[in-house]
Amino acid sequence: MTYRHLLVARSADGHVVTVTIDRPERRNALNTALGEDLLACFERLARDADARVVVLTGAGDKAFCAGADLKERDGMTDEAWRAQHVVFEQAALRILRCPIPVIAAVEGAALGGGCELALLADFIVAGATAVFGLPETTLGIFPGIGGTQLLPRMVGAPLAKELIFTGRRLAADAAREAGLVNHVVAAGQARATATEIAATIAGNGPIAVRQAKKAIAYGTETDLETAMVLAIEAYNATVVTEDRLEGVRAFNEKRPPRFTGR
Repeated sequence: MTYRHLLVARSADGHVVTVTIDRPERRNALNTALGEDLLACFERLARDADARVVVLTGAGDKAFCAGADLKERDGMTDEAWRAQHVVFEQAALRILRCPIPVIAAVEGAALGGGCELALLADFIVAGATAVFGLPETTLGIFPGIGGTQLLPRMVGAPLAKELIFTGRRLAADAAREAGLVNHVVAAGQARATATEIAATIAGNGPIAVRQAKKAIAYGTETDLETAMVLAIEAYNATVVTEDRLEGVRAFNEKRPPRFTGR
């Protein structure tokens, strides 16, 4: 499938999918068409039996995504604004609930909705010149696709409140210190590093990885006792798989396992 503002590429084995936001002339800003593309793309990825990891990145080195395209929004009626936002909301939920790991590879600016897109990923790899921020309140707007919920869970409520209330930005190193970013690498190397990590993940048991993501995602949103039950359910889902048998065989035969996702 072709998209208007996304480039989708796969590794040779088909397991690592790179999704590139491709509006560099607008600093990869979110317009309606891009929101629709993200929604359609991640709906397809949720059903893709071969995909094991997604790397989400932006074209060029100036911006991962500079946020919503306010030129497109200029003059929008309230009804049109809300209709557009529903598209963004649905796309955000598809990324957040993608059953396979999503790694954000960030170069340059990740601001507003662009920062929220990165937060929706499972973790972030940032180039040294990356900048993160939720400046919506400085424009009388609100972080509308999860920033007020995701950022406090990642960096703690007091820092999240300061960043959202003031619109202050974080450079890559500060974002790592705060717990927002997993890795800071040389400028221009975020995608390559994220792809290396993705390849490592893709080599592991895909059912086990999916179940681990599910258990972590839902377990962190409930009490510990319920979370332990969810974890055991996820564990039991891996026991009956051919991949579990292959993993044990490979260990005893002293060879790399060949997982099939069954």
